[in-house]
Amino acid sequence: MRKKFLALSLAVIVSAAQVMTVSASKQEKLQQQQAAQAETSAQLDNAKAEIDDLETKKNQITGEIDDLDAQLVVTMASVENLKNEIAEKQTEIEDTQKKLSDAQAEEDEQYEQMKKRIKFLYESGGDNGWAALILEGKDLSSILNQAEYTQKLYKYDRECLQEYMDLVQQVTDYSNQLADEKADLEASEAEQEAQQQSLEEMLEQKKAVSDDYENQIADLNDMAAQYNAVLAEQNAKIQQIQEEIAAEEAAKAAEEARKAEEARQAAEAAEAARQAEAARQAEAEAAASSAANNTTTADNTPSSTGSSITTTTPSNGGSSYDDSSSSDTSSSDDSSSSSSTGSATGSAIVSYATQFIGNPYVWGGTSLTNGADCSGFIMSVYAHFGYDLPHSSSALRGVGRGVSYAEAQPGDIICYSGHVAIYIGGGAIVHASNERDGIKISSNAAYTTILAVRRVV
Repeated sequence: MRKKFLALSLAVIVSAAQVMTVSASKQEKLQQQQAAQAETSAQLDNAKAEIDDLETKKNQITGEIDDLDAQLVVTMASVENLKNEIAEKQTEIEDTQKKLSDAQAEEDEQYEQMKKRIKFLYESGGDNGWAALILEGKDLSSILNQAEYTQKLYKYDRECLQEYMDLVQQVTDYSNQLADEKADLEASEAEQEAQQQSLEEMLEQKKAVSDDYENQIADLNDMAAQYNAVLAEQNAKIQQIQEEIAAEEAAKAAEEARKAEEARQAAEAAEAARQAEAARQAEAEAAASSAANNTTTADNTPSSTGSSITTTTPSNGGSSYDDSSSSDTSSSDDSSSSSSTGSATGSAIVSYATQFIGNPYVWGGTSLTNGADCSGFIMSVYAHFGYDLPHSSSALRGVGRGVSYAEAQPGDIICYSGHVAIYIGGGAIVHASNERDGIKISSNAAYTTILAVRRVV
C-alpha cells in the first residue's frame, strides 16, 4: 500500500511537470516548473528522511538480533551442560540405588543371622537353661561368664542391626537428595530449553522486521532514484525555458536597438535637410539684395524702390525618450534555536525471601505468591528493596560484583548453568526450584557447578 501511494504521488508530480497550459507565457511556465521542482525536492527530502529513519531502525534491530544470537549461544551451551550434568546425576543415582540394594540385602542377612542367634540363646538359655546349668553343678563363675557372654551377644546384635539400619537410612537420604538435585537440573533444563525456543522465535520475528525494513529501504531508494530523474527532467525544462526567455529578451533588445538606430539616422537626415534648405534660402536672399542695389532710373525724377524681405525661420521639433526602471527587493531571515538505587542488608534479603517458601514455581512468572521462576523470584525479592534486576538467569551473572563461593554471604546470588538462587548461609540456598517443589530451601548450595557468586547489597 505504501509503495502504491508513493508511486501515485510520483505520477502526479510527473504529470504536473509535463502538463502546461499552451497559452501560458514563458514566465508562467517557468514559475510552474519551479513550483513542481520544489514539490519534487520536498518529496525527495521526505524519502531520504524516511530512508535514514529506516536505516536507524534497521541498525537498532540488527544490534538486537546480535544480542539475541549471543544469548541463544549461551542458552544452548547451558542446555548442553545441564544435559551432561543430568546424565552424571543419573549415573550417581543408579550407583546409589545399587549401594542401597546391597545395604538392604546386608541388613536382611544380618537380621536373619541375629534371629538365629536369638533363637539359639532362647532355646539354650531361658529359665530351663539356667536351671540346667545349676543342676549340672556349674559353679557361679561359669554361670556369670555365660550370662555376660549372652549379654554381649545381645548388645552386639543390636549394634550391628542399628549400624545397618543407619547405613540404609544414609543411602536412602543420599538417594533422595540426588533425586531432588536431578529434578532441579531437569527444571533448569526445561527453563533453558523454553528460553531457547523463545529466543529463536524472537530472532525470527526480529529478522522478519529487519527484512521488512530492507524491503522498504529498497522501495524508497527506487523512489528516490525516480525523484532524481524527475528533478533532472524538471531542471532541464527550467533551463530550456530560461534560455527561451533570455533569447526572447535578447531579440527584444536587438529590435529596440534597431529602432533606436533607425530613429537616430532619420533625425540626422532631417537635420541635414534642414541645414541644406537654410543655406538655399540664404543664397536666394543674398541674390535678391544684390539685384535691388544695382537698379537705376533713366530720368531725373528719382524713383525709389523698396523691398522687404521676410525671413521665415524654420522650426523643428525634438523628442526625448527616457526609459528608467528601479527595483528594490529586501529579504530577511530570522531564526532561533534553543536549545534506581536500593538499600538493604543480606539478612533482610534472606528474611524476606524465606517468607515465600512453599509458594508455586511458574516458568516466566514473577509473583512471589502466585508463582515465579528462579530469576523471577530473585528479581521480585530484590525489587522489594528497590533494586532493578533482570529477569534472566544468565543476565544475573553480570549484576553487582563477583565474589568467590568461599566468601559468599547471606543475600548473595548463586548462579548456576540455567538456574539462580539466594544464599542464606551455612551452605544452604533458597530458590524457586521446580514445579514439584516450588520455592524451597536446599541444604547443599554446591549441588551442581557454581558459575558465579554476585553480591548486590
